[in-house]
Amino acid sequence: MFQRRTETESESDGPRSLIESTYEQLSLDIVHGKYGPGDKLRLQPLSENYGVSVGTVRESLSLLVSDGLVLTQSQKGFRVAPMSLVDFEDLTKARVLLEASALRDSIVSGKDDWEGRVVQAYHQLSLAEKRLEANPIAGFEIWEQRNQEFHDALVSASSSRWVQKFRVILYKQAERYRRLSTASRVSPGVLAHSEHEKIFELAIARDADAAVEALSFHIWSAVEFLKGRGLILESPDKEG
Repeated sequence: MFQRRTETESESDGPRSLIESTYEQLSLDIVHGKYGPGDKLRLQPLSENYGVSVGTVRESLSLLVSDGLVLTQSQKGFRVAPMSLVDFEDLTKARVLLEASALRDSIVSGKDDWEGRVVQAYHQLSLAEKRLEANPIAGFEIWEQRNQEFHDALVSASSSRWVQKFRVILYKQAERYRRLSTASRVSPGVLAHSEHEKIFELAIARDADAAVEALSFHIWSAVEFLKGRGLILESPDKEG
């Protein structure tokens, strides 16, 4: 839970770090669904909720606009970005391109330390998937964390700063959609174990082409999961 901090209490952190911490918490709250698609984000209530100035909230929301989690319109203020199947498919296309490129780069150039990170992350993810299978709701948060750590480890040897930067943004967007699965009795994480296992084995075997193909299939499977269960609208609702 976010702990409120007054501007005075946070002065030692400096204005930039205060903006960053507020941005990170707002981002987390949007991804986790505290603020739903299309919700208005009013500066004063947010200022009071997070214990920071209106200016800090405004700067933080502007950063979230750059990430695509928040929209802004002249005279209308800020609102949470809408969600739709069309948008999820679009961001998934972009994510596949970037993450596949980063995985290929990592497989080709990764050393022993990269392999070690992948092995450790896969082991932790496998344990989380067992817990998830036993209790899809209670086990979801730790699975989501381990899932991110596994994907991060897979691409951690990629040398492209820009690919890594935008991959993180798209991963966060995809997580927002994956969390819609909590409305279903079956978590996508339960179904993903065999896909993760295949990606892991191919990556460690340094089979770049097959690993990239398996990763692409895996990323797209989240779209098919939500679509097949009717958990996402085809297009965003029109704003009133």
